[in-house]
Amino acid sequence: MAFPEMKQAWPHAPKRVSTDDFLAVGGETAEAIRAYDWSATSLGPIEAWSVSLKTTMRMVLSSKQPMCFWWGPDLLKFYNDAYIPILGLRKAKALGRPFREVWADVWDDVLPFVRSALSGQATWMEDLPLVMTRNGYEEQTYWTFSYSPLYGDNGAIEGLLNIVTETTKAVAGREALQASYKEVQEHLARQEAHDRELRLLNAELAHRMKNTLGMVQSIVSQSIRSAESLEDAASVVLARIHALSKAQDLLTGISIAAAELSIIAENAIDPHRMDADRFRFSGPNLLISARQALGLSLALHELATNATKYGALSVPEGCVSIQWHLEDDHQFSLRWIETGGPLVRAPTRRGFGSKLTERAVADLFHGTAEIVFDPTGVVFSLQGRLDQSTDL
Repeated sequence: MAFPEMKQAWPHAPKRVSTDDFLAVGGETAEAIRAYDWSATSLGPIEAWSVSLKTTMRMVLSSKQPMCFWWGPDLLKFYNDAYIPILGLRKAKALGRPFREVWADVWDDVLPFVRSALSGQATWMEDLPLVMTRNGYEEQTYWTFSYSPLYGDNGAIEGLLNIVTETTKAVAGREALQASYKEVQEHLARQEAHDRELRLLNAELAHRMKNTLGMVQSIVSQSIRSAESLEDAASVVLARIHALSKAQDLLTGISIAAAELSIIAENAIDPHRMDADRFRFSGPNLLISARQALGLSLALHELATNATKYGALSVPEGCVSIQWHLEDDHQFSLRWIETGGPLVRAPTRRGFGSKLTERAVADLFHGTAEIVFDPTGVVFSLQGRLDQSTDL
């Protein structure tokens, strides 16, 4: 039966080549096959080879695709020129040698595929990982290949054909691309977290600025209202704003959102600490929020100022103890205790400083605050809770 399509694609009659010429198109490998002593193998001399073996040989040698096959009871190896780079240093001892010997390092890995092909079942694998020593050292390689049964003249399976492509570089490229993609995703995540933090910081700065301006306004108006003279008002306002400024500097230097309580306390009383032994601090390491830190700093400044003028710090033997505690449920307490000072008398008029120390700080800590003018020394007590987002 004639097929017009075949005539159009193949206008000339196909060239007939004798099986004796099966090595004519083989290049370097064909020359190696001619020079090999096949009589010492299970296949015998070339002249005795079957038509099927020669036909398979011609097909493999003429292909530009890397191909190899194994034939005979010992599964002796044949390959084409395109396959030579795959052999590496094994090139000198691969032709005509048994499969198991040539690829001893991966024999156990490919044996299931060999058995499948020799039983008549073709196999196909993509990017199979194999650790090889083809170049004198172990290397991780990847392969896409098929194993297919090869049939002899009598129809029995005589060997198997391997059409192969090494995909080591392709796999490495994909892995590098995936790693780069993961790195980019992680960078984007970090950038998003950074941007989110910046937004929070900007919001916190705006909130703090608003609170600070409100506090400054209150300090100025209340100080002037309760002062006996303009000079006295100016001195008090400057001292209070300076204390507020130092607290702000401390917060900016440590954290935009919180500061360590002991540092806040030491910073607030620092202008009044002529002798380090006159102040005693006791309490755990605690972070307090920015707004609580500013309020507490001003309160301690007021207490220290009054102690220097009228209380324990006005005499050489006077001392101040500052103690704080925190319970598991965020309940916070702080006490300022003056001892060794002159006899204390309750003031006839409560100024802005006392109101700031008691009312404002109590509100900031969601609790209560009280100044007790005990004859043996002033005691300030604060009960409340810390903002939970600032726990250590």
